[in-house]
Amino acid sequence: MMSLNKRVLLSAALVLLVFIAGITLTLDRAFYDSARIGVKDRLFARLLMLLGDTEVDESGELEIPTNLLDAEFGHVNSDIYAFVTGPANTIVWRSTSSLNKPIPDITLLEKGKQEFEQITLDEEPYFIYRYSVAWETSSGNYPLIINVMTDTTLLEAQIERYREDLWGWLGLMAVFLLATQMLVLRWGLLPLRTVSTELAAIESGRQESLKGRYPKELKLLTDSINSLITHEHKQQKRYRNGLADLAHSLKTPLAVLQGAIHGGNDEAARLKTIQEQIDRMDNTIQYQLRRAATAGSSPGMRLIPLRSMADRIINTITRVYRDKRPHITVKIDDSMNLRIDEGDLMELLGNLIDNAFKWCRHSIYLSAGYQENQVVIQVRDDGLGISSHEIARILERGVRADQSIPGHGIGLAIVRDIMQVYEGELLISNDPGGGLSVTLRFEQSK
Repeated sequence: MMSLNKRVLLSAALVLLVFIAGITLTLDRAFYDSARIGVKDRLFARLLMLLGDTEVDESGELEIPTNLLDAEFGHVNSDIYAFVTGPANTIVWRSTSSLNKPIPDITLLEKGKQEFEQITLDEEPYFIYRYSVAWETSSGNYPLIINVMTDTTLLEAQIERYREDLWGWLGLMAVFLLATQMLVLRWGLLPLRTVSTELAAIESGRQESLKGRYPKELKLLTDSINSLITHEHKQQKRYRNGLADLAHSLKTPLAVLQGAIHGGNDEAARLKTIQEQIDRMDNTIQYQLRRAATAGSSPGMRLIPLRSMADRIINTITRVYRDKRPHITVKIDDSMNLRIDEGDLMELLGNLIDNAFKWCRHSIYLSAGYQENQVVIQVRDDGLGISSHEIARILERGVRADQSIPGHGIGLAIVRDIMQVYEGELLISNDPGGGLSVTLRFEQSK
C-alpha cells in the first residue's frame, strides 16, 4: 500500500497542477480578450481619425485629403487599411494600404451604428470595425459606412509571446511550489515518523513508552498508546506476581499434605487434615487466578451500563438464595455507565451483592450516582453489621466475619484488589440504620 507521505505528496501535486493549469487557461483567456479589446480600440481610433479628415462637398463628392492620412493608411505594406462605401453600397474610397488587401462583401448598417467583428477572407482571419454615418449637405444626407480592417498577425504574435512567458514562469513556479510542498510535508509529517520510530524502539525493547513531545492532534493518540502499554505492563506484572504468590501460598498446604500422608495412623484426623488443605489450596488458587485476571483500567474499554449489570447479578443470586426473599431496592439511573472491564464489574457487584444476601435480614439497598468527578456505588444490608476492629481483617484473604456462614473468605479481598488496580476507593462502614455499608468510588468515566 502507498505510504501516507506519498499519498499526501501525490494529492498535493495533482491539486497544484490542476490549479496551475486552470490559472494558465484563465490568464490566457483574459489576455486574449484584453488584446482583442486593444485591437478594437486601435481600429476605432484610426476610424475616428479618418472620419475627422473626411469631407463631402455640395455636390455629394467624397473628399479625403491623402496628405493628411496616417502613415499606416498611406503605406502599401501596412497591416491596417480602410475603405468607405457610399449611398449605392459601392466603394467610394479606399486607402493606399488596401490596394493589395482583400475587401469583404459590403454589409448594410443602420445610421449611427457601429460594429466590430472577426471575419475570414481567403482563409485568413481579419478584424473589421464598421461605422455608419449620414453626412449632411445642402442637397440632403449623404450616407457613408467607414470600414477599418487589420489582420491578426500582430495579435497572434503578442499572444504567442505571452503564452511562452506565461507557461515558462508558471512552470518554474510549479517546480518551486512542489519543492516547497515536499519540504513542508516532510516537516508536517515529522511527528508521525517520530511515532513510528519510537514504536519500533518499543517493539525491539529499547524503550518502554512514547517519550517525544507531539502536537495536540497526535497527543491523544500517543497518550492512549502509552496508557495501553502501561496497562499491558501492569497486566503482565499481575500475572507474574499472581503465579509467584500462588507458588508461595501452595508450599505450606503441600508440606502439610505430605506430612499427613506419612503421618500417624489416625485415619479420620488424617483425612480431615487432607480435606482442610485441599480446601485451602482451592481457595488460594481461586483467589490468585481472579486477582491475576483483573483487567484494570484501559482507554480501549467500553462503557458498561450499571443498571442492566446490577439487574443480571441480582436475578442470578436470587436463584441461589431461594430461602431468602429480601426486599431489594435498586436506585441506578439507566443512563449511568462506567468504563470498566465487564468481568471486573461482575466480580465487584457479584461479591458485594452475594455478601449482602448472606448477611441481610429483610432488605438490601443498591445505589449508584455521580458525586463531583466520581462514580459512587453503594451496597447496604440490614444485617448485624461488624465491629470496627474487624473491618480491616475481613479484607484479608481467607478471613470470614462469621465461620458459620458458608464461604471462602476471599470475596472482599478480590474487591479490594480490583479497586486498587482501578485506583478506586473502597469504604466499609456500619450503616446508622443497622447493617453493613460498602461503598466503591471510581473516577468518572469520560
